Amino acid sequence: MSKGQISQFIEKYYLHFNAAALVDAAKDYEKQLENGSKMLVSLAGAMSTAELGKIFAEMIRQDKVHIISCTGANLEEDVMNLVAHSHYKRVPNYRDLTPQEEWELLEKGLNRVTDTCIPEEEAFRRIQEHIFKIWKDAEEKGERYFPHEFLHKLLLSGVMEEHYEIDIKDSWMYAAAEKNLPMVVPGWEDSTLGNIFASYVLKGELKASTMKSGIEYMTFLADWYTENSQNGIGFFQIGGGIAGDFPICVVPMLYQDMERTDTPFWSYFCQISDSTTSYGSYSGAVPNEKITWGKLDINTPKHIIESDATIVAPLVFAYLLDM
Repeated sequence: MSKGQISQFIEKYYLHFNAAALVDAAKDYEKQLENGSKMLVSLAGAMSTAELGKIFAEMIRQDKVHIISCTGANLEEDVMNLVAHSHYKRVPNYRDLTPQEEWELLEKGLNRVTDTCIPEEEAFRRIQEHIFKIWKDAEEKGERYFPHEFLHKLLLSGVMEEHYEIDIKDSWMYAAAEKNLPMVVPGWEDSTLGNIFASYVLKGELKASTMKSGIEYMTFLADWYTENSQNGIGFFQIGGGIAGDFPICVVPMLYQDMERTDTPFWSYFCQISDSTTSYGSYSGAVPNEKITWGKLDINTPKHIIESDATIVAPLVFAYLLDM
């Protein structure tokens, strides 16, 4: 398929520095897919609140991503945007807010993420009553699931359809649920739904064991990596943090700790980051540092795009979708 106007624009004008790094990364991602490699995409930051789902959902539908690692916030915030979009409030002058104005947002139930406020009542509480029933039902049946599996059940059940406020095709979580896409959600406990689940445990209404743990996510990922790495698995990291740190470690774990010395390194690596290289910063480390940890090979294609992911990620995805 020939490239569309966005891709042609990128190839014509994105020629140097971070612009060129974007093009190189997109072309190498495309080569990975052409060679039959699988691709992991990790989501940090607030990419769901930034409505990345508008294009990321299509990446999922077109099989250009095969497993996702994301924070608990990105997991739930895509669903929140789906059911409470009209209640979000944009604050373009967020840099000028005083502490008093921030407090007033809190009192209105508006939790700010940079220039966008998530409406607590409409978003969190609208999901809470339904997800609690699914958690409780699993527990009563003696069943245990991962955090993302519970949300997949919620979306596929259709119980919240009356609350949908955006086109369902713009929800990457719904696209992932439809495909039963493999996911890992490290550190889910620090998300809002994680906090809510913990509160039910404290109140004695749920058992902690009903929710599968981070260790179980790692062992699942180890098995998935082993079963799918015949033609290589690439790693496309949006932002830094645990969403990227957790899954990339599966390779040295298999190689060093499991002593499976035939485990292949990640076959591609790209990070979109606004973290500058500094003392002790892993999010800002250059990709070559990962060679010393047994994550990347000497010859692994390595890219770092130092820019705003809300600008860069949609452009890379547009290129891969031939837009």
